Order: sequence, then C-alpha cells, then structure tokens
Amino acid sequence: MARNRRTRTVVGLDIEPGHVAAVEAGLNGGITVERAAIAELEPEVMRDGEVNDAESLSETLRQLFAEHKLNKRVRLGVANQRIVMRTLDLPRLDDAKDLEAAVRFQAQENIPMPLDQAILDFHAMGNVQTPDGERTRVVLVAARRDMVERLIAAARGAGLRPDGIDLSAFAMVRALGDASPVQEPALYLNVAGMTNIAIADGTTCRFTRVVAGGFETMVAQLAERRALTLEHSRQWLTHVGLTTPIETVDGDDEIVADARSVLADGARRVADEVRNSLDFQRAQDASSEVGHAILTGPAVAITGFAEQLSADLGVPVETRVVREAHPGALGGVDVGRLSVAAGLAVEERPA
Repeated sequence: MARNRRTRTVVGLDIEPGHVAAVEAGLNGGITVERAAIAELEPEVMRDGEVNDAESLSETLRQLFAEHKLNKRVRLGVANQRIVMRTLDLPRLDDAKDLEAAVRFQAQENIPMPLDQAILDFHAMGNVQTPDGERTRVVLVAARRDMVERLIAAARGAGLRPDGIDLSAFAMVRALGDASPVQEPALYLNVAGMTNIAIADGTTCRFTRVVAGGFETMVAQLAERRALTLEHSRQWLTHVGLTTPIETVDGDDEIVADARSVLADGARRVADEVRNSLDFQRAQDASSEVGHAILTGPAVAITGFAEQLSADLGVPVETRVVREAHPGALGGVDVGRLSVAAGLAVEERPA
C-alpha cells in the first residue's frame, strides 16, 4: 500500500473482527515483541475486515493506547476481500520512473476496479527469466480508497498518527517467514477474526487471499448455541480443543459436545477455503506448489487444530508465533494474536 518508508519507531496495529492488537517490536536476530496490548471489539465494529463503526473503533483505540501508554505513531494493517494482488512480468526496466509508469499502465488491465477509486502500491522483485525472455517482475497491490480512508479516519479519531498502511499478509510473512533461501514456497495462515492466507518464498509474498470465516466465527457460533458471552465461548473452545477424548473433558457435557462440534466444523471449513485458494493459485502458477504450512493467530491455542488442518490439506502444518523480547514481557497477552501486529511494527525483516 502507499507506505511511508522512512525508518522510525512505530506501533504495529492489527485491527480484525473481534479484537485489535498493538505491538512495539525490536530487531534482535529477528523480530521480537517488546510491548503488546490487546482489546476486544464488539462484533459489528469490523465487518469482513472493514470498518463498520468508526466511532466505537476510535473509542476502543483511544482507551487502549491511553491505558498502555503506547506510542501514537502507528502502521495499520489491512486485510479484506476488496484488496487485489497481482504479479506482473514486464519488459525489463531498470529505471525506477519507467517501471512505475509501466506498472500504472498495466494496472488498468489487471485491477478490477476504477483506478481513481483505488490506492496502488507495488514492489519490484527483480529480473527473471521467462519463456518470453528476461522480464522485470513486480507485485502490484490495490485497495479501495474508501476502505483505507475509513480505517485511517478511525485511527485519527483516536488521536493516533498513521505512519503508513501495509497488507496484513505481508506483515504476517515478515514476522514469521524464514529469511534463509528455501527450496519450496510456504503457506501461511492467520486464523483469527478472518482467515488470512499467503504463499511466500522466504519472506517474499507471492499470493494472498482473505476469507471471511475464522476463529471468531467459531466463537460466535458456540456463543449463540449455548447462550454464552463471547469471552466464555473463547474459553470453552480453548479448553475443549480437538485432541482430548470428549468424554474426559471437564465441564458441562452439552457445552463440551457443542464446542468440539464447532471446532471440528470450523477447521474443515478453513481447510476447504485454503484448498480452494491453493487450487486457484496452482492454476495460475504451477511453481507455487507448497510443501508445508505455518499456522498463527488465536487458533494456535486450540490443541489439535494444526493437526486437523494438516490432515485435511495433506501437508505438514506447524504453529508459529513471534518471540518475546524477554520472558514475561507480554504479561499474559495471547501471543498468537500478535504476529501481524509485530510484522507491521517493522518495515523490513533482517536477513
């Protein structure tokens, strides 16, 4: 997205359906979380990854930053279904101005929205050999201008100073990706308020998609079935998990049974959406076949969730979260929710 690339200390701010996470991070052999804070959001504040109630969001952000005395300069993540990412192979262009002009010209044919209603950004990936000869490869991203402006307005309404906007998928890969050379692309999944999907080589994202269902969908379903608060629903889902034999799980038998059912169905739905995304990307780019997956988000706290995804997807799935700067630095904050915010707090991952 249209980012301010000056190096400065910022708070990464990840705003999703269900919660907002704010992180101050440092670089010490990788990204480490130095301070973090989380606030819950009412269900309708964010809808499908877009701001639906700016006033409520501003108030939550204002209280969060005041309570934790966080730096008010922030970098915001965006993730929703109105964001478009395309990989373009252009005739070799070594001049930055020529490359920018060529990208904007090609955007007219490759971005399914009026360009005057879009915010564009691109990242040059270098020159590559193709069947048509040497080309300059770029990743082009476009987002609806009105969606971005509502997000920025909500942050400013809380007294914050937005320093830039970035794709949440880019931030996730930056926070968790392996900077060393890799032999195969990796699949990244942030199962949180929504499910954010990315395919990356090392720390270079080559595909991303957002689907509406995620962990918060499961939370809402169990809460509705058993007349629970959302917080109690989260606690039950974490307590029950997908591994322990259901007859040995402590608690109300009906709630336990429903929690297991919601989790099992939710994991299958996530796997179905991921599989559809992989099939689509494979049809576009056969070299994007993934050999393993990395799971992050609040779903990492659910025992057996990664194993269920692995069985459904047919690839190994590991859970991965960002590191704390020192033991106890986060004060009990759910570290699984911090991956995107940590990636937003820095612009580049060290090699």
